[in-house]
Amino acid sequence: MNGRYFLDTNVLVYSFEPAGSTKRRVAEDLIRSTLDDGRGMISFQVVQEFCSVATRKFAQPFTTADLREYLQKVLAPLCEIQSSTELYLTCLNIQEHSGYSFYDSLILAAAVAGGCETLYSEDLQDGQTVAGVKIVNPF
Repeated sequence: MNGRYFLDTNVLVYSFEPAGSTKRRVAEDLIRSTLDDGRGMISFQVVQEFCSVATRKFAQPFTTADLREYLQKVLAPLCEIQSSTELYLTCLNIQEHSGYSFYDSLILAAAVAGGCETLYSEDLQDGQTVAGVKIVNPF
């Protein structure tokens, strides 16, 4: 057991919920731990999804300067998994066997590629193990 884990996009997004929100507190704690312990990671997909949400859907959308700073301080240091043919093939295998959507399967494939034991996500079935990765809803 290596204790590696993967953060889904919703963890990052919830860190910008209104102050005092339980989801915000949990998300901030997870992100802080991930930056501190070096065991957690995200993928290129999480970076892309977060950037899209942060600039279009936040109550106060990120400016280009805000996004640049967050990218340098949080997203880039955590981004360990990049796109590859192998990643997409793993994704398709996971999709075929799990029934998850392509993009959810791609998140799982990235967790597998990173050697993660755990995927923190609110979007998938809590407690289920897929391709050796346990899904945990931290919220």
